[in-house]
This record gives sequence, C-alpha cells and structure tokens, in this order.
Amino acid sequence: MENEFEEGQIVLCTVERIIGTTVFVRIENNGEGTITFSEIAPGRIRNIRDYVIPNKKIVCKILSIRENKMQLSLRRVKSNEKKELLEKIAKENSYNAILKTVLKEEFEKTVEKINKGFSIKEFFEKIKDNPKILDNYMNKEESEKIIKILESKKEKPKEIKQIFKLSNKSSNGIKIIKNIFENSCKDTKCNIVYLGAGRYSISIIGGDFKFLKSEINKSLEIIEKSAKTSHSDFSMEK
Repeated sequence: MENEFEEGQIVLCTVERIIGTTVFVRIENNGEGTITFSEIAPGRIRNIRDYVIPNKKIVCKILSIRENKMQLSLRRVKSNEKKELLEKIAKENSYNAILKTVLKEEFEKTVEKINKGFSIKEFFEKIKDNPKILDNYMNKEESEKIIKILESKKEKPKEIKQIFKLSNKSSNGIKIIKNIFENSCKDTKCNIVYLGAGRYSISIIGGDFKFLKSEINKSLEIIEKSAKTSHSDFSMEK
C-alpha cells in the first residue's frame, strides 16, 4: 500500500463488492479498504443499495490503517469535505486533459517528471504565478500552448448590481446620505454611484458569486436601517 494515505484523509473510492455487512472498495491511487455497515450511514439501514452498489464512486474518510488494511467511513464525511475533494479531482482531470492535448506521446513521461516534485494541481498553481517553470518540463512551443489554454480558461470577474433610491429632505440631508454610504460600504468592496434624482447604484465585483451576494446584501441592510433611523426615504428598484 502506498505511503501517501493517512488516517483522517478524505479519499475517492469505487465500490467493488458487498459481502455480509462489509463493503469492499478500491481507493484512487491504488489502495483498498473496507466499510462496515455502521459506517455507511447514521441510524438503521433498510436497504444498503440505497447508499452503495458495485462500481459506484463514493467519498470516504480513512478511520485507521492497520497492517496494510484501511477502515473507512462514508457517514463521517462532511459535505464541505466531499465538495473540496471532488473540486480538486475535477481540476486535476482538467489539467491532465490540457497536458495530454499539448504533449501527446510525451504526456506520461512528463507527468511522471512533474510528480517527482508536485501534484498536478500544485504544478498548475505554480505556473500561473511563474510560467517559466514550464521550460523545465517541455519545449517552448508546448509551454506557449499551455499558457494560451490557461489564459482562455480564466474566469471573468462577476459583478452584482442593485439600484435603489435614497433621499433626505432635512437641511443636512446630503451629509446624512454621505455618512450612510460610508458606513454601509466600510470594510467591503462595494461601490456606490449616483445616477440622478435620488437614484443610486451599488455594485461589487469579484470571483465568488455567493460571497458577493452576501456582501452587497449586508451593505443594503445597513443602508435600509440607517435610512429609518435618520428619517430618510429608502426603496429598492426591482
């Protein structure tokens, strides 16, 4: 069994067979392990095939490694751990596909050379910061092709925008609105632009849509609460 496995590690497995109350699996990267029914799911299992069937891929946690035998758990894997591993595997598969497309018959030889120092994922993360690393593993033409492919795959920044109205009829209304905006965008990357006639646009740009949505909602909540306390008129446009 290979040394890269350790207790607590999250691994991708393929179910091979079910004998009695034990599930036998093959672990990616040439490992084997077993899962007892008590580690498949919490509570009583009515039908084991609702969870595992031969050839099904499952994400497990290594509980123990004893004398070349690994005890695994399916039920102890958290959703974020599963998501993280599957995303990592998807990236590695994508990177391998790039190398295979560019290197062709030199693919296996080059990957073997890369794996002496890095995982494929680590290798691609490093060449994004320092493309010249490629020159140690392939010729200039191949390096340029890979850089071009990576450039084409770069995600464009996402932008979320919301238009709203805010006004205050008091003598220092402009100052009140200015303070509201300063407080609402504090410690965020939100940007507010005046559109005219009491209309404003709040926007934020970044890579993670869920995070951006959370940030802009926080700012809008602060604006709405501040508007109430300062007797300002606030409304959002649909």
